[in-house]
Amino acid sequence: MKHNPLLTNGLSITFAALFFGSLAGQAFSGLAYFNEQQTAENLEGISFWQYVTSSSFVVDVAENWQSEYLQFLLFIVLTVWLVQKGSPESKAIEDRGHGSEEDQLIGKFAKPESPKWAKTGGVKTWIFANSLGLVMATVFILSWLVQSVAGFSAFAEDQISNLQDPGTWSEYVASAEFWNRTLQNWQSEFLAVWSMVILSVYLRQRGSPESKPVGEAHDATGVSN
Repeated sequence: MKHNPLLTNGLSITFAALFFGSLAGQAFSGLAYFNEQQTAENLEGISFWQYVTSSSFVVDVAENWQSEYLQFLLFIVLTVWLVQKGSPESKAIEDRGHGSEEDQLIGKFAKPESPKWAKTGGVKTWIFANSLGLVMATVFILSWLVQSVAGFSAFAEDQISNLQDPGTWSEYVASAEFWNRTLQNWQSEFLAVWSMVILSVYLRQRGSPESKPVGEAHDATGVSN
């Protein structure tokens, strides 16, 4: 039975719309706040394009992105081996590890409809078998670098405007100001994942694949709707 693409891709479409909507909202509200500060200091306001290409805006966006991708990277990699009894976010305790080639439908165990790189073996299969974590790690590293460069640029502008030495990028990355901003985001992401893992042991959301069936036992592990 053929379904409407809007129905079969509803989750990704909705979250894409939420992402772009919130990013636009951040840009417009950030511009308004920035120009309010400029006015308070008797300085000239800037245009929308000037703001979204400024280090001030870029560092805020990149800071959020790197913490989100770090969260997912760690969750994806750590759940290969680590389990949580009773959580649908965890594999069953006896299923810890990478799984056999038969379990993973790799090589001779691949199905006709399996992705090509799952069948070929060697380096290509290894890359494909770890591609989700590799992409998450790459985006995290790149967004972290963008955050550090844009953050240093914004910091240097403030320092120069106050006739102070901005120092170097490496000094900024090792500074308390940089890590204060970074760790604020990290701790919130870790708290969110921790809460999801623990609360899903005892709480339910009927119909959600992130929840166990309503009547499932609290200690049932790796079970979802």
